[in-house]
Amino acid sequence: MGRLAPGITSGRLSAADYDANFSDLHPPLDKHEALVASDRCYFCHDAPCMTACPTSIDIPLFIRQISTSNPLGAARTIFDQNILGGMCARVCPTETLCEQACVRNTAEERPVEIGRLQRYATDTAMERGVQFYKRAASTGKKVAVVGAGPAGLAAAHRLAMHGHDVVIFEAREKSGGLNEYGIATYKSTGDFAQDEVNYILSIGGIEVRHGQKLGRDFTLAHLEGQYDAIFLGIGLAGVNGLGVEGEDLAGVEDAVEFIAGLRQARDKASVAVGRSVVVLGGGMTAIDAAVQAKLLGAEEVTIAYRRGKENMNASEFEQDLAASKGVTIRHWLQPKRVLGEGGKATAIELEYTALTANGLAGTGETVTIRADQVLKAIGQTFRVEGLGALEMKGGRIAIDAEGRTSHPKVWAGGDCVKLGEDLTVTSVAQGRDAAESINRALAGAARSAA
Repeated sequence: MGRLAPGITSGRLSAADYDANFSDLHPPLDKHEALVASDRCYFCHDAPCMTACPTSIDIPLFIRQISTSNPLGAARTIFDQNILGGMCARVCPTETLCEQACVRNTAEERPVEIGRLQRYATDTAMERGVQFYKRAASTGKKVAVVGAGPAGLAAAHRLAMHGHDVVIFEAREKSGGLNEYGIATYKSTGDFAQDEVNYILSIGGIEVRHGQKLGRDFTLAHLEGQYDAIFLGIGLAGVNGLGVEGEDLAGVEDAVEFIAGLRQARDKASVAVGRSVVVLGGGMTAIDAAVQAKLLGAEEVTIAYRRGKENMNASEFEQDLAASKGVTIRHWLQPKRVLGEGGKATAIELEYTALTANGLAGTGETVTIRADQVLKAIGQTFRVEGLGALEMKGGRIAIDAEGRTSHPKVWAGGDCVKLGEDLTVTSVAQGRDAAESINRALAGAARSAA
């Protein structure tokens, strides 16, 4: 606590307030509610919701199965395409994906609650311990998966289904990646992330080695000699810096670390938060950090974003959620310097921005906002060692449509590649599809050797 700014402290609220603030954002449906919600679906034969889903779940089918009191059948339909369907039901921006595409999403009607129905089905299967998949007979092939996040877990599960022996190398002490460390606590409550990991691993044939970091404990070249194929799902390890005066003052933190600390805290009252918090950024991380700072008891929380509302990566639903929790969102502002006393942040000076013929530029006009805590949510960067000479594109690993990298034995997916949106569901799709490509390659190699 020594380097915290004076206003940053823990235990701002009562135990009851913490429990209420960090309860489920979208409480689960009971059986009756699920039947009513499913009855609103038209079961379109050319369902636009299905096209909008990155994992192409047969949404009309699983909702029809729920409507006929068959939630386990619905869960099977979901898991066939997305083995992390339970978490995706909680964290997917359904308001910009499947539910936005729903034909009932009109000025007069609200869309079918696809996300909550998906959660109802997948939770039913997991709570009953129902497993739909068995591992195929062993192929004798070994595949290394680097990273136990959504992409890596999806790849590992699909590879195990095909009978390959999988070893996952994970740098952290827990599996799950952003599902465990980077999701707002009110979106995924309790230990659901670990419950889902255990559900996935129960297929068998998957070994997880924690505390194993690429570039520190092993290299890609090391894996090449021991495994028949490699999948990289290593995410984004670095965080962009502000590059302004005062960035090193106490109270200036990375938003991803703030969120991770909160998710790992068993007692929310132990998490310190400022009295006046400013979050820099316009994406989901910024929203999650800002909302949770407010839920922890911060008196003033402001999101400062350098462009306009329409440019924010966070959905309109998420922006409205932040506003409903008392977060102020200010646009066209970029950080100029962090002010402080005694080595601790006290305020942040921001410069107004505007679009010019040469792009976004500062106007020279500034405003100062009180802040004893400044959370940086201005994007993550790909920083990893031990990859050798893999081809890169846009600062991330270059892959083809099947997830193949420039190395014939290496595939990649998730946030470490620049393909599609940086969403959990997109990472799952990439891990799943790369696993299918790996399986085809290994099967082809086996036929050639026969």
